[in-house]
Amino acid sequence: MATNILMEALSPTMEEGRLVEWKKQEGDPVTPGDVLAEVETDKAVMDLIARAGGTLLKQLVPAGTTVPVSTPLGVIGQKGEAVSAAPSVPAKAPPKPATDGPPGKQPDGRRSTVSPPPASSPATAVAAVPAAPAVTAAAPLAARPEQRLKASPLAKKMATERGVDLGSLVGSGPEGRIVARDVPATPTAATPIPIPRAPVVSSEQPFTDVPLTQLRKTIAKRLAQSIGPIPTFYLTTEIDMERVAEGRAALNQGSEADDLRVSFNDIILKVVAMALRRHPGCNAWWQEDHIRYWRDIHLSLAVAVEDGLITPVIRYVDQKSLREIAAEARDLAGRARSRRLKPEEYTGGTFSVSNLGMFDIDQFTAVINPPEGGILAVGSIAPKPVVVDGAVQVRRRVRVTLSCDHRVIDGATGAAFLKTLKTMLENPLAIVW
Repeated sequence: MATNILMEALSPTMEEGRLVEWKKQEGDPVTPGDVLAEVETDKAVMDLIARAGGTLLKQLVPAGTTVPVSTPLGVIGQKGEAVSAAPSVPAKAPPKPATDGPPGKQPDGRRSTVSPPPASSPATAVAAVPAAPAVTAAAPLAARPEQRLKASPLAKKMATERGVDLGSLVGSGPEGRIVARDVPATPTAATPIPIPRAPVVSSEQPFTDVPLTQLRKTIAKRLAQSIGPIPTFYLTTEIDMERVAEGRAALNQGSEADDLRVSFNDIILKVVAMALRRHPGCNAWWQEDHIRYWRDIHLSLAVAVEDGLITPVIRYVDQKSLREIAAEARDLAGRARSRRLKPEEYTGGTFSVSNLGMFDIDQFTAVINPPEGGILAVGSIAPKPVVVDGAVQVRRRVRVTLSCDHRVIDGATGAAFLKTLKTMLENPLAIVW
């Protein structure tokens, strides 16, 4: 009996998926557990596994097509069985490339398409404009309608002969009338002759349409859920990182291999987790009719990928060493950029950290990742002149901004968390108190 291959919900938030590539072709034998195709979910590219055995009788959806969850993608059965030629749910086929425009590349390697402008678009209208005629110095040059200017007939004649713009002159006659003595012998440098130029029309299309990836669709949806309904407030503080820098240098002394070195971000993650342990009111989710306070601390780490942002989760951060955090953060970030994270590796975070310091961003505010109640935005660590014990010193400093969901975190609660975070970073021994 023939069995449909369905677009499965491969992540908790997946509503539709894009079939990236078929791994089995029509006529190929199939065993349960075989990889049938690669599917791009809202967060990653994952394998679609066969649930039945037999022969792949029909591919109902071509590669590159986006379809809702539960849409039939193909049919597995015994050779000779009759199958339907089309899926029961309409699919969103990829747009066809334009024949008269240059194709581009999307961040994930797919070809983008360029749509031609409509007949009434500016590009078409500009293309129909003829080249401007040549202008000579003897041509009439009045820039404004002459009925708006008060000038004597002789002044008008002299201005025409000498190539002077009447509109640029100030009259000395009655009621400001321009008379012969007001017309200079030649045009001045301050009143250049306006020469119309023909527009430069490009032969290429004026825009490129790039279809949304599943990740970009999810980001757009989540931002709308976050920015609109969530009452957000922000708390910013500046932290002295001199002792952290010294401690990091000591930790990394003799560690030449990159996978053994601890970064500033690894230290910040550890200290954030320790501060959350002391302030569980910030380690919480908004759940519409209740607030969920988490006992364990799982930090979502914002990672930039080619077409957006994803937040892999480091679990039980407060219980791990700095080197364990460094190794796990490096591994998760690498697989996030290659779109190879599993759903359980980017869901379930209780608090988020976003660091743009490596891009030389001094300070910013980050968007809360619901249902989490807060996210910490970390800027660049840079030397600044500060007053220490009455004297000016140059010390390494960083600004951090806490975005708080006011339904979960009150101002005093967020401020107390930041104070603890600052104390721990400025006095690393406070971590062991």
